[in-house]
Formats: sequence, C-alpha cells, structure tokens
Amino acid sequence: MSKSVYQPGRHFLQIPGPSNVPDRVLRAMAQPVIDHRGPEFPLLANRVQEKLRQVFKTRQPVIIYPASGTGGWESSLLNTLSPGDKVLAFETGHFATLWKNVAVKLGLDVDFVGGDWRHGVDLDAVEAKLKADSGKAIKAVCAVHTETSTGINSDIKGIRKAIDAAGHPALYMVDAVSSLACSDFRFDEWGVDVCVSASQKGLMLPPGLCFNAVSEKALAASKESIAHHSYWRWDEMLANNARGYFPYTPATNLLYGLDEALDMLAEEGLDNVFARHRRFAGATRAALDAWNLENLCLDDTSYSNSTTAVLMPEGHDADALRGIILDTFNMSLGTGLGKVKGKVFRIGHIGDFNDLSLVGTLGGVEMGLALAGVPHKKGGVRAAMDFLEGNEKGKKG
Repeated sequence: MSKSVYQPGRHFLQIPGPSNVPDRVLRAMAQPVIDHRGPEFPLLANRVQEKLRQVFKTRQPVIIYPASGTGGWESSLLNTLSPGDKVLAFETGHFATLWKNVAVKLGLDVDFVGGDWRHGVDLDAVEAKLKADSGKAIKAVCAVHTETSTGINSDIKGIRKAIDAAGHPALYMVDAVSSLACSDFRFDEWGVDVCVSASQKGLMLPPGLCFNAVSEKALAASKESIAHHSYWRWDEMLANNARGYFPYTPATNLLYGLDEALDMLAEEGLDNVFARHRRFAGATRAALDAWNLENLCLDDTSYSNSTTAVLMPEGHDADALRGIILDTFNMSLGTGLGKVKGKVFRIGHIGDFNDLSLVGTLGGVEMGLALAGVPHKKGGVRAAMDFLEGNEKGKKG
C-alpha cells in the first residue's frame, strides 16, 4: 500500500504488543521534563514503585530500567549468576528461545528442554530434571509465563511446586512481559525470585521501560555473582532508589505515563482487568471455532489472556493474509515468529481494549479470510458476540 494513500479512521493495532496507549497515558507523558536530581523527582519515583509492587503482588523491590524486556532478561541473569553457571530453561516458543540465547551469550550453561510450541512448561520435566541434579549444579530455572509467540501460558505456581517437590535450591526466574496486568501474577505467593516484565503490553505504555522484581534470595545471590556489568547492577539502582533517584538519567516522561497507567489499573481493579482479558480471549477462541480454524495452543488449561495464535490451513501463508488485512482495513495483526513464521497470525487482545474493539478486530479478520481465499466457515464474529453477550462484563470471565 502506498504511504500517500490516506485511510480514514484509526489504525487498528491488534498485535500482542506494543499495545494501544490510552489517551490518558499519552497526556500524562506530555508533561514538561523535570530535574531528575531535584526535590520533585522522588515524589514521582517513590509513588510509581509503590504502585508497581501492587501489580507484581510483592513487598519486594521492583527495579525499573530504561530498556526493553530484553534488557530485563539480561539484568536478571547478570545480577544473580556467574559465567559457567548452569540454567534450566524450557522451549515454549520464540521468546523463551531468545531468553535462552541471551543466557548462552553471557557464558551460561543452558539445559534447554525442547518443546513443540503448542504446550506450556511440563511440570513433570521440571521436577525430574531437578531431582536428577544431585550435585545441585543448576543455579536457576527460567520460565516464560505468557509466551507471546504462541499464545500459551505456563503454570507459574505449578512450576514453583515442582521445584519444591524436588527439594532444589535453584533460583526461580519468570518472564511476565506479556502476562503482567493481563493475567493473575503473584510474585511473593508463588515464590518467584526474579520477575522480568516491560512497559508495552498490559501496562499500556510505549516500549522503553523494563522491570526486575527481586526476592531476598535473588538479592543474596547478586552479592555472590562475579559477572562483569555496569548498567544493569541492582545494588547501585537500589541504593539510589532508596533516596528516590536513579544512578543515571531516568525515562522521566515514561514514568509519568506509568504513574497514570497504574492509576487506571487500580481504578478498574486488577481482578476486573484479568476477567476482562479472559473474556476477550474466550470470545476470540469462539470465533476461531466458528471459522473452523485451529488454535496453536493445544492445552485448554494454558490459553493466554493476552494473545491468540491462529494456525493457517495447509498451503496458505499467514503473512499474505496479514498484508491483505493491513492494506484493506488498516489493521495490524501479529506475525508468526521463529518456527511458526508464515504459519500463524496472532490476534492481540491486550491492554486498553473493550468489546467493540474486539468485535471490530474479529470483523477485519473474517473479511480478510474471505478476501485471501482462506478456507473457513463464516460466523466467527457472531460467535464471538454471542460469547460476549453470554459472559457480560463483571459477571463472568
């Protein structure tokens, strides 16, 4: 499509992140920059960190970096581990693979348990691997909560139980980039040691902030690490954060936006936020069933609240469909990544999103399927509407 052609109406950004940024957040970010060494800044920094702890459901520190989620991965590994340490990780999709790749580049020894990208982490495999590690060589277990590339959730609470059943002292690290503020996540209660997340998904901000929530056990491990790093050091961040500051220039205007976004989540109530996301995910699956298209996720206990990955029929290219939908309806859908490139498209139902947004999104998909000649049955939008009507907001999720 030529860039000179104007398309009326707003662009539908229905990828699984970055998600749409609410007007309230955009307005908050438009405030003048303040002196990040002055007396006003700690009021903002302390307020944001207290609100963040409520979303992570922790009393522990939540460290904020000006970076993407990839920076959060690197920080989690550099602060707690040393080159040569062994890590247990699980192949649940593209982002689990990328986190593994970061670990390998940092000199860690990763036991990467293979997966089919259609199921979450195998709890039995967690326990078996750890029980077999009689010398306690494994220093950390890494798991992705919501795998953005596949639309699959792993059971974070269940993995904790498997680690405990094995009687293993490994640190427990979780990527919650696509699950935080979309699905229930309980840092303290579930015994997580490091949680990595980022600003551009359920928190409804542009990309640019990443987070490490850190347990006492992780902080103790950070004092033993001999990994060389500077920017990512927790100790310097925590020492400055205690006074309301950062050791280097913070992303002040993103913090303004985060402050507003956290207020919006609190106004809606986290349980209502989770129920809303569950409801939209259910309606999307109802549309898939009606279209007679296949969900990449094969485990009905592992569906993601934030994204649904749709398998294309044999012989049909997902990116060709996405191109038709973008050119015709000005709507962006998520591309397939890694092993499923060209085989799936992803529908994001994440962040600042309501019933009409979902119906419009699914309408664009259904019309696009017809234009692209993809074999399907009609009626997906109607099925989603029936689901939404039968699961009214605030009653069911």
